[in-house]
Amino acid sequence: MTDATTPPTVPAHPSESSTAPISDEHWDVIIIGGGAAGLSAALILARARRRVLVLDAQEPRNRFAPHMHGVLSRDGYSPLDLVADGYREVRAVDGVIVDARVATTRTIADGFEVVTEAGARATARRLIVATGARDLLPEIPGLADQWGRGVVACPYCDGYEARERAIGVLATSVAGLHKAHMLRSYSEDITVFTGLIDGLPDEERLVLEARGMRVETRAVTHVVASSGELTALGLDDGSTIPVDVVFAEPALVALDEPLRQLGAERVDTPMGPWTAVDALGRTSVDGVWAVGNAANPGALVPIAAGSGAAAALALNGEFVALDVAAAADRVTRVAS
Repeated sequence: MTDATTPPTVPAHPSESSTAPISDEHWDVIIIGGGAAGLSAALILARARRRVLVLDAQEPRNRFAPHMHGVLSRDGYSPLDLVADGYREVRAVDGVIVDARVATTRTIADGFEVVTEAGARATARRLIVATGARDLLPEIPGLADQWGRGVVACPYCDGYEARERAIGVLATSVAGLHKAHMLRSYSEDITVFTGLIDGLPDEERLVLEARGMRVETRAVTHVVASSGELTALGLDDGSTIPVDVVFAEPALVALDEPLRQLGAERVDTPMGPWTAVDALGRTSVDGVWAVGNAANPGALVPIAAGSGAAAALALNGEFVALDVAAAADRVTRVAS
């Protein structure tokens, strides 16, 4: 599999120095990851006057795509511009954001300590992990070069833009054929490439054909492009099949090392083992939350942002409850 994060990264926004004095105070919350989920959590917590530190490696999963879709009021907006907007909004309410990649996380007596790859240390009462995931594409020459443009993955994100065009579906599993069925409403010109599936059941092939889709069992060997634009997929017999866009089935891998270091429990999902969270993002580790793709492999941008907001509301509620309980204890002691 080819790591879809191989192409050069582009800074999403101006960043504060990685050497900022992040160890000068014990933060209320450290958020690892500054995408839609992490920044949404940071915005709510900072507006609640909590001391918030965001440590962001500036590699959002969707940074290769020029546009995002299905995001209310931001359909067609650049995902990097969305992150830049979030940076400005969080900083405007005194949230601190530092360009840094976290190397280690551990529990301490009064919360958590994180250490960046540059050696900076920071501590906090609570920890939110919003590190997301990465896509691993099949090792087909030219496929990763087109990632986010001619090669995409999500029908909800890019299906409408592919309407009435020649769509190729590069399936790697029988379960992945569902993506072809999802795309059928967008186009009558769909070719499903099944050479990467080990043992395609005849019934599955017949159902695809019954819905008007072509099934190509020859192996895809390379991507054909002209002037940087995808035009066809090359096959192992030397022939090519023209396509305008390819919907691939990348393997999704959680970027969950901070959660693994802390011992957070996992559950099995259709995407593989993933960090177990409750409805509000709490992990099995007291005081640690996971949001966005770190908690839900199927979270699109609005779902990721919503999960960050939900976690922030619940987490701030815990802080308020602790403050109330401390005040009540003082009242009790004075009264006695």
